[in-house]
Amino acid sequence: MKKILILCTGNSCRSQIAHGYLNNLTDNSVSVFSAGIEKHGLNSNAVRCMLEDKIDISNHTSNLVDEYLKIKFDFIITVCDNANETCPFFPGESLVKIHKNFTDPTKIKNGEYGDHFIKARNEIKKFIQDFIKNYLDK
Repeated sequence: MKKILILCTGNSCRSQIAHGYLNNLTDNSVSVFSAGIEKHGLNSNAVRCMLEDKIDISNHTSNLVDEYLKIKFDFIITVCDNANETCPFFPGESLVKIHKNFTDPTKIKNGEYGDHFIKARNEIKKFIQDFIKNYLDK
């Protein structure tokens, strides 16, 4: 089973959304972990926008990347520039690192819920769909 780590700054929103889509769109056929350089807690608006797409991430936890340093991942996906720049070293001969910066919807309009959450969610969904097609469906 492939192991995938999704990494962002606080593991509260973008990485949680990507984690939810990876689990859902692969029918849990991969082992998905998400973490942050810091731990900010699960964002309730991330949960809300995912529920609107019929995916429940309310049981996810916010984790620090340090918890996963001994796991041999097949893929590390960074979803923000900060995480990409500060990502620790993970050993692995076949490790693939992928980076895509997404705007943090929690930093827009004082973190209030709105179209910016839906926009970020939809961009992340498309990215995860492309990732699955390009890397997992081979």
